Amino acid sequence: MAMSAGTAEGEPMMDINTTPLIDVMLVLLIMFIITIPIQTHAVKLDLPVDSGPTNPPPVDPIKNKVVITPTGEVLWNGSPIDLVRLRQYLDITQTMNPVPELHLEPDAQARYDLVDRVLAVTKRAQVEKMGFVGNEKYGNAF
Repeated sequence: MAMSAGTAEGEPMMDINTTPLIDVMLVLLIMFIITIPIQTHAVKLDLPVDSGPTNPPPVDPIKNKVVITPTGEVLWNGSPIDLVRLRQYLDITQTMNPVPELHLEPDAQARYDLVDRVLAVTKRAQVEKMGFVGNEKYGNAF
């Protein structure tokens, strides 16, 4: 038994062969996929550049000296610093074992306001090993 599709035997088929069309379409699709540029989802960031080895803070493990000059500078072991940096150095010294001594040397002509602020910073940092040095300069003042 032969199956017929409604046409008589021996007549040519009048339908289009779609297989070559599908093949051409697949080839074109693959060519378009290959030629599309790759989409990169990059976020542009300016990252910090390594500046090499950083010097550790100049904290002496034995004793550190804070000098207050008449011009209003605060010196930590001879280097000028501000009160924020002073607090950072004092916090570092309080974590060391044993805790180093802090020698405070205000100049006789230094403003008391600055000396008072430095003392407030040392109190907030909970410095316990602190001493005033250079008091012999004040011996003839009174």
